[in-house]
Amino acid sequence: MVNDVEVDEEFQAQMDPETEAARRAASEEALESSDAQAEETPAVEQVDEAAELREQLEAEQNKYLRLLADYDNFKRRTQKDRQDAEKFRSQSLLTDLLPVLDNFGRALAVEAKSDEAASILKGLQMVQNNLLEAVKREGLEEIEALGKPFDPNFHQAVMQENDESAEPGSVLMELQKGYTLKGRVLRPSMVKVNE
Repeated sequence: MVNDVEVDEEFQAQMDPETEAARRAASEEALESSDAQAEETPAVEQVDEAAELREQLEAEQNKYLRLLADYDNFKRRTQKDRQDAEKFRSQSLLTDLLPVLDNFGRALAVEAKSDEAASILKGLQMVQNNLLEAVKREGLEEIEALGKPFDPNFHQAVMQENDESAEPGSVLMELQKGYTLKGRVLRPSMVKVNE
């Protein structure tokens, strides 16, 4: 009997137009809500996809900017290397000529005892002057040391002496001349320093 009552109620609900309309409205609402959920899901996916594309674009832009900065640094470094190579192109030749300049200085320090020796020294003096002019045109300069304060960037102390007439830390004697090439030290002066 209970089953008959349930079947009757269902049958009556199907036959009643208002109940049937309510049932149809409820099923349409359920369909619409499922469609709305289905529509929201692609919208959320589109938003996620757009955000992902923005992140990829930003990452690629960062890579591009880093690559551009690396290229600019490379260009600057290459240009500086080229300028340094041009500026110091004669460095190895001048370094090799320093002993020759020293030997000219030693030869000219000898006292001439005859006219023949004096004329040879005069010829050596002219050759030395020509050589000095040529190396100065390339940018070679002597480091002034005698009487100057000791500077470890330009002087190499090989001896010390106590001389009360000179200032402490000053160069008393230059044992070997030092040279710079356009501001770069080729060889420091070997000096005796006051304590």
